[in-house]
Amino acid sequence: MHSRKPFYIFVALLFIIGISTSIYRGIEHNVPFLPGEQVQSWAVDAKVSFVGSNQPAEVNFSLPNDPAFDVLVENATSPGYGLSISNDVSNRRAVWSIREATGPQALYYRVTLVPTGKLDIQATEPPPVPEPYLWPATEKSSADQVIEDVWGRSATNLSFAQQLMNLINDTEQSQNMALLLSANTSTNLFVQMLHSKGVPARIVNGLQLEDQRRRQQLTSYVQVYNNGEWVLFDIPNNKKGRDNTLVLWEYSGHSVLDVMGGINSQVNFSMLQDTRSALATSIDMMMNDDALDFSLYQLPLEEQSLFKGILLIPIGVLVVVFLRVIVGIKTSGTFMPVLIALAFIQTTLLTGLIGFLLIVAFGLMIRSYLSTLNLLLISRISAVIIVVIFIIGLFTLISFKLGLSEGLTVTFFPMIILAWTIERMSILWEEEGPKKVFVSGGGSLFVATLAYLAMDNDLVQHWVFNFLGIHLVILALVLVMGQYTGYRLTELKRFKPLVGEK
Repeated sequence: MHSRKPFYIFVALLFIIGISTSIYRGIEHNVPFLPGEQVQSWAVDAKVSFVGSNQPAEVNFSLPNDPAFDVLVENATSPGYGLSISNDVSNRRAVWSIREATGPQALYYRVTLVPTGKLDIQATEPPPVPEPYLWPATEKSSADQVIEDVWGRSATNLSFAQQLMNLINDTEQSQNMALLLSANTSTNLFVQMLHSKGVPARIVNGLQLEDQRRRQQLTSYVQVYNNGEWVLFDIPNNKKGRDNTLVLWEYSGHSVLDVMGGINSQVNFSMLQDTRSALATSIDMMMNDDALDFSLYQLPLEEQSLFKGILLIPIGVLVVVFLRVIVGIKTSGTFMPVLIALAFIQTTLLTGLIGFLLIVAFGLMIRSYLSTLNLLLISRISAVIIVVIFIIGLFTLISFKLGLSEGLTVTFFPMIILAWTIERMSILWEEEGPKKVFVSGGGSLFVATLAYLAMDNDLVQHWVFNFLGIHLVILALVLVMGQYTGYRLTELKRFKPLVGEK
């Protein structure tokens, strides 16, 4: 007797690989696990303006590269200017250039951002210890007293920064702190004090996103390094951390805007919130990242539509295998119910059931006449096929004349399968009587209906097309059920009388 261990290992591998690839696709590519999910996106316009000095001009503008937001679409409007975009991971910038800029100039950059939820910024490597800040003579004594006092009341870089921020925003400030704030902004003073104790910190520029706001400016924040992570501090508002509406526009230590050949340069931001389909957004992101190599979305739309129907067949097969092997329902043909269920998807369930019953009923009447002619099998089947086509055409024409648009969809029924179904039922009627025909036909319709309900489910259709690993799971389940050799559920009724015996 052969060991089943390799079989079970193979099935387990199929199941694990199928589930793992589906979870990976959902997490890594942000493909939603549920259909109809929506995500919020932000359309941000940046207007760079300056006055040209009648000479060549070059504008160097920082572009967002925040892990908390994915760049979905970006473009720039710059008539007459040359444009190049640097995709340096740590310093993305747009560079406009023109041979001569005269008078007021306006350049536009638009980007659509999608939140990722990754608010924490991890440091790829520990930053160098900063040089101690050299305080002016008039501030040194006051700064040293404040720093040493706070340092003694802290345990880590983070607690030291938190204590400093609280002290800077204290309404009852000491004379030393009041002196320091009179000569420095709160943000700069905070960074200078951190550097005085060798705590890595840097000033970053962020944009607070708010729907339908115009002419907004970047705001300065401070990032403090602590245990491999950059923690954000909003000094003027005495706030640590960040929310999902703050995009860090520039945090690599470079300037946001550099203009050569112009004066009075500035940049203003406008923003608008929008709601997008989560699935469409993930597809666009994969296209941007060239991650569609093994996705059906790289196919033309016509082929995509075809595969959306084909990939539903394994679901119908799974239903048929379960109902025939485990439950024990008899059907006319092995996988005929799956094809009928596919037709139901096109016709709707009620219309499909009525159309199927009418076609089979008329077909059986014609087939009973053909049986009296003693035709060869091939000729008889061919005649049934032609009759089925005629019946479908007749029903379609009558439905059109009566204004019943639902009846026009009966053309989606597989004609060859219907012909063979009529042939089998006719032979079964002759050999075993009408009862077997009704049992077999009723079982086929019951299985086809359940297969249709499973295949027509929005969640199922979403999974089988967007998570191809699900088909490995279906294969594993079919293989496991193929090993079942016990009693069918419908056979248990034979042993019901034994239950009452003692």
